[in-house]
Amino acid sequence: MKQAFLILIGIYLMFTSCNSEPDPYLVTKHKIGYLSDSTAVKDLASIFSNDSISRFIAGDEFIGNPNLIKVYEKETQTLLLELTPKEALDSLSTIQSVRLLDPRYKTKKGLNKLGTYKDISSKYNISSIQNTLRNLIVSVNEINAYFTIDKSELPENLRYDMTQKIESVSIPDKAKIKDFFIQWF
Repeated sequence: MKQAFLILIGIYLMFTSCNSEPDPYLVTKHKIGYLSDSTAVKDLASIFSNDSISRFIAGDEFIGNPNLIKVYEKETQTLLLELTPKEALDSLSTIQSVRLLDPRYKTKKGLNKLGTYKDISSKYNISSIQNTLRNLIVSVNEINAYFTIDKSELPENLRYDMTQKIESVSIPDKAKIKDFFIQWF
């Protein structure tokens, strides 16, 4: 009797675990929800069938600049993602970068765009820190991500010199993430 009961529980667990739907907001190295690093532009309409997609076309297809694709939640018109294809005006092109604008998109470790520098540095190994005119670019190769942090979040002596090397210890833990990007090569 106990064996039959255990077998039934095992079968039930097997079927329920196989039928689990993937998290539509989970960010990993190669996927963002249902979007992957091998998704073609032509497939976006089916992936985001419950959302609205707008495409900005620069007007001159000979320039070769990638066109920005914005994904909005249909019901609330909330901007969820901005996608940049690898090739302009090519429906077979895959996505090169994704800007995550909705805080529901998070990594397995719970990092989203509402995080701080401490959230990044305590959960992931920082690959590099680049000093630009207005922002710091913090790269995390482990998840193919980079984050921008406004230089106004830094101590005043580090804000104005672009040539100065910024070390991890110089960035305040409470510095807010400005932008969260996933880069696929």
